Amino acid sequence: MLGGSLDLQTSKAAPAASLRLSTAQKAQSCSPGPPSMLRPGLLATGDVAASKRPFLTSHPSRPVLDNIEQTAVSSFGALESQPDFRTPEFEEFNGKPNSLFFNDGQRRIDFVLVYEDESKKETNKKGSNEKQRRKRRAYESNLICDGLHLEATRSVLDDKLVFVKVHAPWEVLCTYAEIMHIKLPLKPNDLKTRSSAFGNFSWFTKVLQVDESIIKPEQEFFTAPFEKNRMNDFYIQDRDTFFNPATRSRIVYFILSRVMYQVRDNVKKFGINKLVSSGIYKAAFPLHDCTFNHKSEDVSCPSERYLLYREWAHPRSIYKKQPLDLIRKYYGEKIGIYFAWLGYYTQMLLLAAVVGVACFLYGYFNQNNCTWSKEVCHPDIGGKIIMCPQCDKHCSFWNLNITCESSKKLCIFDSFGTLVFAVFMGIWVTLFLEFWKRRQAELEYEWDTVELQQEEQPRPEYEAQCTHVVINEITQEQERVPFTTWGKCVRITLCASAVFFWILLIIASVIGIIVYRLSVFIVFSTKLPETLNGTDSIQKYLTPQTATSITASLISFVIIMILNIIYEKVAIMITNFELPRTQTDYENSLTMKMFLFQFVNYYSSCFYIAFFKGKFVGYPGDPVYWLGKYRNEECDPGGCLLELTTQLTIIMGGKAIWNNIQEVLLPWVKNLIGRCRTVSGAEKMTPRWEQDYHLQLMGKLGLFYEYLEMIIQFGFVTLFVASFPLAPLLALVNNILEIRVDAWKMTTQYRRMVPEKAQDIGAWQPIMQGIAILAVVTNAMIIAFTSDMIPRLVYYWSFSVPPYGNHTHYTMEGYINSTLSIFNVSDFKNQSKGNPDPKAVIPTTCRYRDFRNPPGHEQQYKHNIYYWHVIAAKLAFIIVMEHLIYSVKFFVSYAIPDVSKSTKSKIKREKYLTQKLLRENHLKDMTKNMGVIAERMGAVVENNLRPKLE
Repeated sequence: MLGGSLDLQTSKAAPAASLRLSTAQKAQSCSPGPPSMLRPGLLATGDVAASKRPFLTSHPSRPVLDNIEQTAVSSFGALESQPDFRTPEFEEFNGKPNSLFFNDGQRRIDFVLVYEDESKKETNKKGSNEKQRRKRRAYESNLICDGLHLEATRSVLDDKLVFVKVHAPWEVLCTYAEIMHIKLPLKPNDLKTRSSAFGNFSWFTKVLQVDESIIKPEQEFFTAPFEKNRMNDFYIQDRDTFFNPATRSRIVYFILSRVMYQVRDNVKKFGINKLVSSGIYKAAFPLHDCTFNHKSEDVSCPSERYLLYREWAHPRSIYKKQPLDLIRKYYGEKIGIYFAWLGYYTQMLLLAAVVGVACFLYGYFNQNNCTWSKEVCHPDIGGKIIMCPQCDKHCSFWNLNITCESSKKLCIFDSFGTLVFAVFMGIWVTLFLEFWKRRQAELEYEWDTVELQQEEQPRPEYEAQCTHVVINEITQEQERVPFTTWGKCVRITLCASAVFFWILLIIASVIGIIVYRLSVFIVFSTKLPETLNGTDSIQKYLTPQTATSITASLISFVIIMILNIIYEKVAIMITNFELPRTQTDYENSLTMKMFLFQFVNYYSSCFYIAFFKGKFVGYPGDPVYWLGKYRNEECDPGGCLLELTTQLTIIMGGKAIWNNIQEVLLPWVKNLIGRCRTVSGAEKMTPRWEQDYHLQLMGKLGLFYEYLEMIIQFGFVTLFVASFPLAPLLALVNNILEIRVDAWKMTTQYRRMVPEKAQDIGAWQPIMQGIAILAVVTNAMIIAFTSDMIPRLVYYWSFSVPPYGNHTHYTMEGYINSTLSIFNVSDFKNQSKGNPDPKAVIPTTCRYRDFRNPPGHEQQYKHNIYYWHVIAAKLAFIIVMEHLIYSVKFFVSYAIPDVSKSTKSKIKREKYLTQKLLRENHLKDMTKNMGVIAERMGAVVENNLRPKLE
């Protein structure tokens, strides 16, 4: 620390969660005043229990941290009301644009803070600007008191901007590495040998691998949580490189987030996030190590950003595997695990896409053998079947053969291959989730996060609201919380009500789309025949049903995207009001709200088409009405499966195109505008920190939205795949582009994010497992109730031959005639009568899609025996398919362990060797110390005996 050595004396005072200087050092380093760093858990005038302190956990041998916990709270530091501040050194830009060091060329820049000089602001509000200036000066003074080095430099392009560069010296890094339980190298590790499952195809996989001569493999080490009193045990060859840039930035951000700048009414305000959000600082970020398209001129700089752009983000590397180790090293484990998951998901999609395309091609090449489609298109069968009007008054009678083209398309998707693919996808999703758990365990071992002790601090927003004193049930000590139990219940109730209200709003929009379908179908039924009169080539494709389906899907997509944009802001507001304690709690709460909303938003229209449309329509003599006014819409004679396929194609394709345009264009345009604003100074040489400042901010929830986008796609691929076997192919193409777009965005358009640790993908794993379970049910119900596969099978095996049929062998001939019931036109109610063409002959009977007895039967218009056979077959199919797939899923889950045997052995072996190494080093130290003590005791004894002998 600046101003003296560390004092770790023991005291029985209240435990302190952060390191402090001794009283003697305080007098030398900082002026007296309140503490500069808020103790995590110390709120206003009270303290929280030790169990709530994020980085105070029991550890068998941590004398340093035990002393830290018992160090009395010191009172040095300058706050906003303090007249004397320690200010950073002001230095001019030294003309080295790629330098990552202070002007002395020795101290590395670990973080950059940017603010606008109040004295040079155009709108100079003296009172407000002076308050901001004093808060900032207090904050910077406290950073210096906490041991950080600061150096300020004015902007080259904009004289109003000031860049404060932050450097953490060796003592500060060591101190906080121990507090944060950061694992650091003990000795090189020769155990981690990664074997490939495709070793026999190394000649092929070598083309897909990253060139190791360009990106060299990372050296593996045995690691252990850092302890200062065991510094000699660690592999410290060079103090400048022992802490890599990502670790240095993480430590500095930990300090920046906890240093105070103001105390008002016994409430301590602290943290860089609050200062940035209030406008006192304009930005805070770690530096990229070089430009993305050129290597650094400094030979000691590894130019990792350039390597990532060249071997990962560049379009020519689209076929290569991702350099996950380098991504993790540069951006941290949290970013690395996202790209590892996305890459693994994309690899698994390749198998699903191949099977899906095979099923599609099977349907495509067999569509000409589709007997029931031939009957629809046959002029003597479908051409002579007159269908009943599908709406009241305005619709006319129509011939079945006008749906000829849609029936041919339906044969492609509603085939035996669909059933095979639905069963396959139920098993595929289980294999994906289980193998991903194994891959995740391997990454935990390789990235050294197996025993990650990441004890999170409370969010600054949470601590700022802690005004209520309660007694902790475990420690019986006082602690401060933001609200009472009653207040918490009120907040949860209000938040749940708000979420429920927005879900009802989505359902209302879905009902609006349904009403649109019902009303516009009448218009298309009356206007399209007149508009397209004489254009048979268009008329046979653009039927009223098709026009209604396409326009409704487009409108539904637009409404989905609008509600999505609005609800993102609403969900953040609701979660902020809920006030979760830690960032993980915040992200998990927001994840559940956003996913629940997105689930209803994206999937509600698909669920309606799949399971509700055409199911409750009655029959022409007694139709069912929506809201007592709109007659419920019917499916095509071939069912609603083709319409569901159309809906999925539009939403999946439109969403993918929209998201990629948004992700590529928005940051690029914003950066372009930023460069245009500074074009007057473009000829000047700008430093690294100023170049990075003009990039876009990723934001804390940036990765959250990337996950959300992929999980919604995962839902489309699994929940409704029985209706659209090409969905995995679309997802595969999108994901291949998504990986490179995200990589390009992060390496070229965004500032460098603060590296964060992560063991897994968090709350998204159980969400995927829930989707996988639900997908079995939805696909079974789509095949049973949305497609016509079960009615066709029942006809083929039971109703095509005696006693119900007239054919001598099993056949599909006559299927269309048997599935269309007869209705007597004279039985129409007045409001349901069609509006026939005056020139046309009014038929005496018409046909409609249902299984009912004909007029004149003793139970006319009641469901016939065929209907009950079909219902029984559908229910039996759902039960058999669900139990079959669930049995296979659970067997696969049981048979595939989450952690492979080899990984378990490596983890145990490394743990054993690490403990052995630490024990041996400890024994060496003890032996050395005992030898020194023995020598001193011998010398003392000799000195005592010498006078007696003399």
